[in-house]
Amino acid sequence: MMQSVYWESLCFFPPPDSLLTTAEIGSDFFPGVQSAGRFTHRRLKLSAEGLAGYAHVCSRPAGHAWQPIHYIQAKAVKGGQCASVQLCPLPQGWPINITAFRRNGQHPGECIALVRESREILMDNQDISRRTILKGGGAAFTAMTTLRVTTPAPAFGQAGEEVIPWLDTLPPPPPSDVNDNLQPWEKLDSWITPAERFFNVNHYGQPDSLDESAWRVGITGLVARPRSLTIADLKARERREVDFTLECSGDNGFDWFSSAIGNARWAGTPLAPLLEQADVLRQASEVVFYGVDRGTATIRDNGGILTPGQTGEVQPDSDGGLDLTITEQFARSMSIDEALNRDNLLCYEMNGQPLPPQHGFPVRLIAPGWYGVANVKWLTRIEVLDRRHAGRFMSRDYINIREEQRDGQTVWTFTTVGPIRLKSAPARVTRQNGQYTVKGAAWGAPISGVEVQIDDGPWHAAALDSPAAPAGLSSQAGDKSQANMLDSSISRGNNNSRGYAWRFWSFKWEMPASGKHTVRSRAFDVNGNIQPAPDDPFLASKRTYWESNGQITRQVLIP
Repeated sequence: MMQSVYWESLCFFPPPDSLLTTAEIGSDFFPGVQSAGRFTHRRLKLSAEGLAGYAHVCSRPAGHAWQPIHYIQAKAVKGGQCASVQLCPLPQGWPINITAFRRNGQHPGECIALVRESREILMDNQDISRRTILKGGGAAFTAMTTLRVTTPAPAFGQAGEEVIPWLDTLPPPPPSDVNDNLQPWEKLDSWITPAERFFNVNHYGQPDSLDESAWRVGITGLVARPRSLTIADLKARERREVDFTLECSGDNGFDWFSSAIGNARWAGTPLAPLLEQADVLRQASEVVFYGVDRGTATIRDNGGILTPGQTGEVQPDSDGGLDLTITEQFARSMSIDEALNRDNLLCYEMNGQPLPPQHGFPVRLIAPGWYGVANVKWLTRIEVLDRRHAGRFMSRDYINIREEQRDGQTVWTFTTVGPIRLKSAPARVTRQNGQYTVKGAAWGAPISGVEVQIDDGPWHAAALDSPAAPAGLSSQAGDKSQANMLDSSISRGNNNSRGYAWRFWSFKWEMPASGKHTVRSRAFDVNGNIQPAPDDPFLASKRTYWESNGQITRQVLIP
């Protein structure tokens, strides 16, 4: 049984020909960390000679293929100097694989990292001596275990490949003023979604007047120093980027609403320092984000309504009360702690360009890790409260309603749509040179693996595409090499370490039998969570379509 107290060191086999001479995870960095059965962030110290590039780090849970989890930068190239870097957290007992790359992105050879911790080797065969392992003997290493290294999955849209259309063609979306620009999964061909192909949801329509020069973002409420910021003020502050896959919480709630998702590079200034400089008062508990867009809303089933006020209208309801119709401003809220997340941005750029009007120009909130509704567009006011905000999009709409059975009794529960959930989807089946491949994407958490099931058969590990550079473009076509994109991302101070962007994956189906087949995928995150099946009780009890993250099954006809 593999047990772990802390990682002590790594050794390599076969020797990497002085490309990477040593790698060490020192116990002095995180002695005795065992919180929740997994490790916190850790540093990896590399000694490098003749290396000008980066390394590719993989890990795996028991019974799964090696999956890439992060990039590390190795800038020290002479004299055995050390470069200190960060790895994302891993569940306890996962071994690690490291592959070295040169700066041009070419793969010079595998460097299998055998992880050792202070008490015992993390291998099922515990009889081989420490001395034998540290010598890197090939026979001993092979006898201990067989390791598979995940190489970058084929990029979407390879030349010469043929897309096999899905049999279960989804119906077109009905005409709507709320959502548009839904892209078929079969057309997914780039890691970054261009703005013109990014889905769009606007509950109250796009505002008519969007004058950047006159725009103000107010920070008000329970703060000691209220502020009114221009766009120029925001752009003069620290600039950060984050690669974040934005998904509508209603995605896959209907047959026709199945691709309300896109991945973009968002840029702006961090929100947390602005709140800290405004000096949030001690009694504050909630932060509300208001967009300038507004629309008509009718409030029903509220027996406390007495009058329409100065601008509302009332109509008697069937129970003798009043229904109140008002003009309500779009708003969403989160707790103080959630708002102070260091990754939240007041965003003014999308994919290196000013935000398009339909995506929130001149400024919007980007809250990585949250469903789209929380990422308020056309942001105009941030208000700090000491109680819960209960506007339409926090208490009457975007509410998950569940009917649960507890101790023989029916219990109805009501929860607000919150952070995004773990999910994956098969995007398409391709054929090239007589070989078939299933390709798709996974998102909602730092992804550790994806599995594919054909025709209710066994699950098979898919290959994950190389993870993005710190704010990188892991599968975006272009004239830059992946290593160059990595370097440029790091030089700009970007941050993608928390896995906010989707991961592409592929499964080599090779030569399936002719006829109709079903294809299903499921994703795993680094904390061991698994994307649920559609009949999972948590999903089956849902009476609303929000947060539908069950495993997705598609049908395909192989000729």
